[in-house]
Amino acid sequence: MALPVVNLNGHNFSAVERLIKTLLDRSLALFIIVLTLPLWLFISLLIKLTSPGPVFFLQERVGYKGRIFKMIKFRSMYNSSKKFAGAPHSPQDERITSMGRWLRRTSMDELPQLINVFLGEMSLVGPRPEMPFIVESYEPWQRKRLDVMPGITGLWQIQGRTKEAPIHAHLEFDFYYILNQSLLTDLKILGQTMLAVTKGRGTF
Repeated sequence: MALPVVNLNGHNFSAVERLIKTLLDRSLALFIIVLTLPLWLFISLLIKLTSPGPVFFLQERVGYKGRIFKMIKFRSMYNSSKKFAGAPHSPQDERITSMGRWLRRTSMDELPQLINVFLGEMSLVGPRPEMPFIVESYEPWQRKRLDVMPGITGLWQIQGRTKEAPIHAHLEFDFYYILNQSLLTDLKILGQTMLAVTKGRGTF
């Protein structure tokens, strides 16, 4: 399916805006980690009790300006699952553990990415970071996604969600964000993400 041609020379954060965004990201990430620490411990215990393997799932992703980092999630699939296979799109996927179904439906599996945010590898809001082999196949225009910090949530999570929108729609959402990024936009996306998670609009 053809994508519309767009000019991607959109709004760039000023140095002050970037600093404020970074400070907000890291301070909010640390605050939420401390606030939800008992939940982390509870989830970790249930993961260990319901399936063998580590609590966390680490996977290489491509971040800002092409930098490789290890994205952290609570493990929601069996440890024997192929690490770079396509993501599940159904709760009936045999790779997902019983605990993993709840984690993915509530988006709790994404909670450890707050560590990535605190470390400066991700932002709270931005395009989702892709795996290296996917980025290697990018066309030049697609590499514009790497000009902003990848995020835990973004426009596609609140407008489409993985199981409801095709990949080309995700790209359009990403580029719209790149063109219109602002601190106010980030706050709106965070608020709408919280509503989406509260309503159980998680992904598989």
